[in-house]
Amino acid sequence: MTDIEDKPVDLVAPFVRTLVRVVRAEDTFGVWERKSDAEILADFIVTKEQRRQIPIIGDPDPDVMGRVEKFYVAVGLEIERATGRMASPMMKMSHEGFGRVILSVGRLVVIAKSLRDVHRFGFESFDKLAEAGEKLVEDAKTWIDAYPAVADV
Repeated sequence: MTDIEDKPVDLVAPFVRTLVRVVRAEDTFGVWERKSDAEILADFIVTKEQRRQIPIIGDPDPDVMGRVEKFYVAVGLEIERATGRMASPMMKMSHEGFGRVILSVGRLVVIAKSLRDVHRFGFESFDKLAEAGEKLVEDAKTWIDAYPAVADV
C-alpha cells in the first residue's frame, strides 16, 4: 500500500521485530524470503490519504483481517516475552468490520479492545506501528503486575 523504497526505515523496535517474525512464519513456501522486513510490513502502513480512499461499505478484505490478527498475535508474543506468561488473543469480527479482541493471561484479561472500521486498519508509519504495539504490551504488563495471582492461574 505504501511506497517504501525511497524512505529509510528503522525496524529495530522489539514489537516490530516480533511482528516481522509472525508474518514470516506464515510464509511456508518461501515466497517472501527475499523481501526486506520493510516490504513484508508495508501493508501495515496506511497514510491518511490512503485511509480516506478506502471505502467502508461492504465486507473487510480478508488480507486486512489477517493483518489485524497478526498484529494482536505479535502483541501476545511480546507480552509473553516481557512477562514470561503466555498471552492468548481471541478475536471476534462481524462481516461488517466491527468486533472485539481480548488477550488473556491465565484468567486475567489484560487487553479488551473494541474494533471498528477495520477496513482502514493500519498505521501512519513504522514508528506509529511500534508505538501502538508497545503501548498495548505496557498496558498488559501493568494489569499483570497489579493482579499476578489471577494471571498465574
